[in-house]
Amino acid sequence: MRYTSALIPTLKEAPSDATSQSHILLLRAGYVRRVGAGIYSYLPLGVRVLRRVERVVREEMDRAGALEVSLPALLPSEYFKETGRWDVFGDILFRLKDRKGSDYHLGPTHEEIITDMARREIHSYRDMPRNLYQIQSKFRDEPRPRGGLLRCREFSMKDAYSFDSSEDAARASYEKMRIAYTRIFDRMGLTYRMVSADSGAMGGSGSAEFQVLVQSGEDFIAACSSCDYAANLEVAETPARAPTGDGSQLPPRERVSTPGQRTIEEVSTFLRAEPARFLKSLLYVAGTEVVMAVVRGDHELNEIKLARALGVGDVFLASEEDVRKATGAAVGFAGPVGFAGKLLVDRDAMNVIDGITGANETDAHFIHVQPGRDFEARVADLRSVKDGDPCPSCGQTLKVYRGIEAGHIFLLGTHYSDKMGATYLDESGTSRPIVMGCYGIGVSRLIATTVEQFNDSDGIAWPISLAPYQVHVVQLGAEPEVVAAVTELERELEARGLEVLVDDREERPGVKFKDADLIGVPLRITVGKKALDRGGVEFKPRSERDPKKAELVLLGDAADLAAQWVKDRLAALTPESSP
Repeated sequence: MRYTSALIPTLKEAPSDATSQSHILLLRAGYVRRVGAGIYSYLPLGVRVLRRVERVVREEMDRAGALEVSLPALLPSEYFKETGRWDVFGDILFRLKDRKGSDYHLGPTHEEIITDMARREIHSYRDMPRNLYQIQSKFRDEPRPRGGLLRCREFSMKDAYSFDSSEDAARASYEKMRIAYTRIFDRMGLTYRMVSADSGAMGGSGSAEFQVLVQSGEDFIAACSSCDYAANLEVAETPARAPTGDGSQLPPRERVSTPGQRTIEEVSTFLRAEPARFLKSLLYVAGTEVVMAVVRGDHELNEIKLARALGVGDVFLASEEDVRKATGAAVGFAGPVGFAGKLLVDRDAMNVIDGITGANETDAHFIHVQPGRDFEARVADLRSVKDGDPCPSCGQTLKVYRGIEAGHIFLLGTHYSDKMGATYLDESGTSRPIVMGCYGIGVSRLIATTVEQFNDSDGIAWPISLAPYQVHVVQLGAEPEVVAAVTELERELEARGLEVLVDDREERPGVKFKDADLIGVPLRITVGKKALDRGGVEFKPRSERDPKKAELVLLGDAADLAAQWVKDRLAALTPESSP
């Protein structure tokens, strides 16, 4: 492709609303353009990368034996109503009515539609196992679209669904998808971890996420430094700490005045006590009631764990008015002693012997508080794991990383087949519910995720498997010998199966080099009169370059060397054959 025939509108500066590195670079390098909040058009370079991601995903899904289907994006409401998710998804659904007034929505995911296909087409145990997948646009009315392609209202997703006759068979299908996913992300060159995760609105008995490790990630994961344990903070665990004493000599609790001291930091300084002694009491709205959750003062409450412990979908911090009604005090002075509502206490907080907590009275706290003696509560795992906590698997140290969710696999069990009557006849002729799994990859999100991991101060540095082109030929000058050399090199590179972008613009070298770095094609070959006078052209890998040097190679060897360079890097990203 000749630059003069292409559409690559690079920008010196990104729009002010672009915040994440991937958002900035994809806009500046001419890959995408914003149409509306969370809605993007793909320019030619963006389409080429999108197709690369799709190709890797499709090849590995096909390798794993999955069969591709295409499901509609416009869906009648009856399927989501059948499973209850018409209400569960709430405002996330894009809802609409047809001219007859019937309810429809744009598909945020397709469990119901694929389950309907299964109940129509799968009748016997002989029809399984089956795995059906598609790559298709999804629609979710995100309350805060952000990060460019990282969180959109319209996005491309690969969703697959397995159908089996037993839990054991479903786990075998799940394992095939786990292997397929590791191959996909390995081929993309990403640094990632597979972590245990919460199933959320998808339901089911278990799930795992594939988190790409980047400092800009919005997710947090805990991983062991010594074993394979890794989990999203939503489900990460650590063994409960032992009690700090036996409490037998603890004096009775005592009310102390703490005027204007609301936060753990303020009260800790005021009373000269370590935060670990505090029983931090937080009030939440869960459904129609206000509940209190207590964690140790140096720990953070995990809202997803709290919601799971309460058996509700979501919890929300109580308002100042709700706090006053529930405790009789201003915000900052709540505590479990004498609290009349539902009370949950984290395991570590329950093991604090000589505690400090709010007295449910403005400007007052209790000291010498002992759980079990001064209050009773339901105990649960409510806190987020932090750096340095012991691993629940081997006891070594956990470290917390930031990441971006690139894929998610679920064991759904019979969650959907029970609700929708998707059954089969077993060997004895007995009707049984189909056992399902669900496997998603954010295809368009992977574009941004890759840029978050592969960039520097000059621009994007694509891994060879996802780059829009493999070789970027930069033509310096319009002398006949330069033009002839570029034309011949382009022909030889393409004859070797390489995808080539040729910058033949009438621009200064500095402009061309800056655009080449910004766009991020893995291998740059510069053809200019000075190098040709020395019999060669300049090679410069985008992600392995020395800013002051480029390697001179003979013009006659350039195409073969480039082909071998590309082949070697593709081979380095190709996993061994799966067992």
